[in-house]
This record gives sequence, C-alpha cells and structure tokens, in this order.
Amino acid sequence: MYKILIAECKQEISTFNPVESHYEDFTVIRSDELFATNRGIESEIGGALEVCDKRNDVELVPLWSGTANSSGSLVQPAFDRLAQEFTEILTANKDGADAFYFVLHGAMGCSEELDPEGYLLQEARKILGADIPIMISQDLHGILTERMLENCDALTIYHTYPHVDLFSTGERATRLLLRILDEGLKPTIARVVVPTLVRGDELKTATGVYGESIRRAQELEASGQALTAGMMIGNPFTDVPELCSQAIVVTDNDPEAAQRAALEIAEDFWPKRATMQAPLVSIEEAIAGAKKLTGTAIFADAADATSSGASGDSNALLAALVDANYTGKALLPLVDAPAVQRAKEIGLGQSATFSLGGTCDPRFKPIALEATVTLLATGPYFFESWGNEQDAGDTAVLQAENFTIIVTTLPVYLFDRSLFLAHGRDPKNFDLVVVKSPHCQDHFFVEWAEENFNIDAPGSTSANLKSLGHTICQRPMYPLDEDAAFEPVAQVFSRDRA
Repeated sequence: MYKILIAECKQEISTFNPVESHYEDFTVIRSDELFATNRGIESEIGGALEVCDKRNDVELVPLWSGTANSSGSLVQPAFDRLAQEFTEILTANKDGADAFYFVLHGAMGCSEELDPEGYLLQEARKILGADIPIMISQDLHGILTERMLENCDALTIYHTYPHVDLFSTGERATRLLLRILDEGLKPTIARVVVPTLVRGDELKTATGVYGESIRRAQELEASGQALTAGMMIGNPFTDVPELCSQAIVVTDNDPEAAQRAALEIAEDFWPKRATMQAPLVSIEEAIAGAKKLTGTAIFADAADATSSGASGDSNALLAALVDANYTGKALLPLVDAPAVQRAKEIGLGQSATFSLGGTCDPRFKPIALEATVTLLATGPYFFESWGNEQDAGDTAVLQAENFTIIVTTLPVYLFDRSLFLAHGRDPKNFDLVVVKSPHCQDHFFVEWAEENFNIDAPGSTSANLKSLGHTICQRPMYPLDEDAAFEPVAQVFSRDRA
C-alpha cells in the first residue's frame, strides 16, 4: 500500500499592486476537508482523487491547503505562518510516506522571500529526505525556479489558457508519481530559459501561436518521448529574479533527449515573441467604437484583472464612459468596500451620492455618482469556470442612470460571468460590459458579443508591460528591452534516489 501525501499552496501576485496580502486573505483547510472541497470539481486535487480512487493499493493522505485570490505581495509574517503550518503538518505525517504531491501555482511573492514556493519545497525535501519522490504541478503562468527544480523529482504544467485543465493536470501528476513508484522511473528535467514576457490574444492556446508550443509539448507526452512537457510563460506582474518564459521537458533518465526537446520548443517560441504581445486600443478609441455598435461591446480591462493580481478598484473605464456621455446600458464590476458599506447603511431602493473607485490603488481617484441601491447580497456564489464557490463578501448593485455597477467588498476572479449572474445581471442584456480579465473562455463573452476591445488602461496588471516598472527580474528581457537576446542553453536537473 502506497502512502502518498498531498498538499497545496496557491496564490498569484502582482508586485505592482500596492495592496499587500495577509494571512487572513488565505483559505486554509486541513485533512479530510481537502477532499470534501475538491472532489468532483475542476482542481488538481480533484484530478488526483480521480486517479487514486481507481486503485486499491494507494492511500492518498490530505494534509493542508493554503490558497488566496490574486493580490499584491504577501507580507512576510503571513508567509512565515503559512510555512510553519505546512511544515508542521508535513512533519507530523511523514512516517511511512512513499511520495508527496505538492500542488502549486508558482507566481507567489512575498515582501522579503521572493521564491516562496521554492522555500516550501526546500523545507519539504529536508523533512522527507532525499529518497521520497516529490511531484509538483504548476500553472503555466508560474515562475519555476532553480530551487524548485533542485527539490522536486518531476512536475506537470497546465496546457490550456484560459485554464480549463486543472483536473487533468492533477491526473497527469498523480499518474506520473505512481509510475515512479511502480516502475522505478528516474525523471530527468531539462529547462531552457527564454528572456521574454508575453501577453495578448495569441496566448489563447486553442487559437493563438502560443498553442503551437503547447501542442509540441503534448505530442512529446502522447508519443512517450517525454514523461511531461510544457512551455511556461510566467506571470509578467510578479517581479522576481527568475521571472521568464521557459521550456520544460521531463524524460525517464534521458538527459540528451530532454535537452534536445526543450531546446526545440524554446527555439520555436523565441521568434514569436513580438507576435505574443497585446495590441491595445486607447480608452477613447474603444468608447468611440462602442458607440457605433448595435450589439454588445466587451471592454477587456486586463490592467485591473483581479485574477492576475490587480486590486479591482479601477474606475478608469467608468469615469471615461461618464465623461464621454456614453448612453448605452453598461455593466461594470468594482471593488469598493466603503461604497458597499454606504449602500447597506442607506438601504435597498434608496439613492445617494457615492464615491466610487480608488479605495485600494492610489493611481485611481474616486469619482462621485448619484446611484440607487438595487440589490444587497452577501456570501458565496457558484463559480461557473471551475464548479466551486467564490465569495465577494458584502455586495451591492448600484444603478447610476445607464450604468449598472456591481460593487464588492472583496476581489474575486472575473474571467467568467459568475459575479454578474449571481447578482441577477445577464451580460447579454447590456450594450457594454467591462470584463476585468485579459481572457475568458470564448463562450462567456466573445462568441456572442459584437466586438471585444482590449483596452490600454492604467493598472497593476497592464498588458502594456513597459509601463509597469520592473526592477527585480533579470535584464535584458523582451519587451522591456528591445535588444534582449536569446542564448539557447539547457539546464538539466535530476535526483539520485536509493
């Protein structure tokens, strides 16, 4: 009977978001609650359960999970507390363990520790010893560091963007971990760093050129040439020393094949770097275009994407639409805890002048609008992308003439319609919808909207990467530096186990 430990630590941050993350922002669950929360939903742990449930010789032991919505950097004391919880429960369960699966995002960042996942993996290796296989999985926006690679045996990486393969990534990771135990595989990891950051529609794996790199990786896996493979693009907003794009190939004790395949993926990726930048339109141009439409306009405000680490309190598009005398029915999300509190105080059906936006990120200045409170709500709601729940805290829907503003206390992921639908507002009933995400699954918006505008707006997750002000990542780095050069060099990582 194999005893496999499983734990999770996931957050994606933007260094450029001034709102720091704290321990209280994390949902921490332990033991059997991990399985109760993840069984049957789109998650890596759900995928691991699916694989292990089919075998009667595997005991999957749930340890601990610490997850948080994307935000600014995590304050160091909060990370220290999370790390202590993780190491204590791992230590308490290590006896008799045959393997460990650690579910990560890969784009965390702290006020002091700039490689938090690497630190956790290093501590896990100290606790478990050299001979226990450690498998990790990561978002393709993760930043895979040398310390992570030195302390894991193998990894799986998402193959889709927008992300719809969390479950299958967990399945792939667990199947490979079981093969390591069953067959004695000796994974060898090759990594090729590519000095570029990328954004834009060409990253959609189903339709964009980035998908060509992913399909190369999938072909390597399907053919058996690699145990796992992927092309990671990092999170451009997590300004840390090892931020980059990187090709990853894992073979069974075949370093030459791993290096060759990783180099091929990386060398194919590099010439496409300019194509994989986001063509943006000015706010003014987008509004002028929207006024001409008869169908719905989508304003993609990726600069305030809460799923990428932004604060969610940008009122830049709202203010511009008001100033431009836009008269169509517009639907917008906004994080503004004081406005929600004021709505609760004046009550349902009442009107008042609200100060809206700019409560978190000082680059945004509040605007005053007369609005009526049309709905008050609180508590979790169904998240259609992954089948679990989100909780925006106390929420108010404000009607300011033709503007419907869903105002939340807490930031939530906004790459689908969940927040809108949960509060009784169907995007199809509006002339203009602000979507605070760089991309969504097409059927949520793009397939039925008349036009999608990728807006060049201010914010801590702007696709206008040069505007952000990176100071920590390696340089030169394209597009921050037009003269960045790519030297195709493969690094190899492997572990000797008894």
